[in-house]
Amino acid sequence: MFAPKSILVPSDFSEFSDRALQKAVDLAREYKSRIYLLHVIDEGLQQCVADYCLTDEVMKKMEANDRAASQNLLERQVGRIPDAAGLDISFDIRKGYPPDEIIKDQKEKNPDMIVIASHGRTGLLHNLLGSTTDKVLKNANCPVLLVRP
Repeated sequence: MFAPKSILVPSDFSEFSDRALQKAVDLAREYKSRIYLLHVIDEGLQQCVADYCLTDEVMKKMEANDRAASQNLLERQVGRIPDAAGLDISFDIRKGYPPDEIIKDQKEKNPDMIVIASHGRTGLLHNLLGSTTDKVLKNANCPVLLVRP
């Protein structure tokens, strides 16, 4: 019988991610698993556009603000799930292309499974580039539980 001892849950703070986290919490309660809650800050901000560039200092400050805000949002996301109290949940924030960073995190932490939402907040980009979930499903080295809306 499959009993995961560690679960990776990528989050984009959407309602769909909340559902995936709730499912992971249910599994963690049942199997006494550890949850790795991950948020990837997409590298959408460019330092230079046309002739205008932000200084390195401004870029570092913006990245620190993004990380602090993401940490706060992860904590609030867990706080909305009463059953999460007392579970072993660690937070991780990475910066980069979300599908690649999720797979890197999976390879580093070696969880027994990934619990991921089938939809996120990507909108039009989902249709143009393919979804983060699709790329994680194709590249993960562990079972992936897909949580539908």
